This record gives sequence, structure tokens and C-alpha cells, in this order.
Amino acid sequence: GTVERILSGHTNWVHSVAFSPDGTKIASGSRDNSVRIWNVADGTVERILSGHTNWVHSVAFSPDGTRIASGSADQTIRIWTVADGTVERILSGHTHNVLSVAFS
Repeated sequence: GTVERILSGHTNWVHSVAFSPDGTKIASGSRDNSVRIWNVADGTVERILSGHTNWVHSVAFSPDGTRIASGSADQTIRIWTVADGTVERILSGHTHNVLSVAFS
């Protein structure tokens, strides 16, 4: 294989990446406590999703591509709206890091 693009911007390790269902976006979760949404075609950052207070371990797109779930060492899961980057919901109650998220 050949490297098609290097996405630079996070200020710490990246723990998780996910492609949107239509393949036009990538979400990445990092130890810099952020989620970034990238444009696959040109490699630009479309949005930086801020709000987690500790490392982001996992990201996942919803099946329709309109939402991103992120799981963090801050013991929360956040559901974000892709279109505007707002937090729809914060799911709390875990007593340790959230290491994986998924939609069904």
C-alpha cells in the first residue's frame, strides 16, 4: 500500500480513528482530549470537538453518519452532532475509563 495522506493536528497520541459510513470523513480521538473530524478528500480538519476532560480512547460514527460517539478516560461517553459539533448527550456513570464505543 501507499500512504495517501498524513493527517496532522492532534497534539498528543491518537487512540482511535473511524471512517464515516459514506467514506468522506474520518473521526479521530486523542490524548489531547479532543475529537477531530477530517475531510478525507483534502485532509483538512472540519471540526474540533472539545469537552472531554481526559484522553479520548474511542470514536465511532452512527450508521447514518450524522453523529459521533466518543468514549473517554473522563468516564463519560459523548454523543456529538457531526454537522455543527454540538454535544447532544453526555452519558455518565462509568467508574473507570470508557475504552470502546459503538453504534448498533
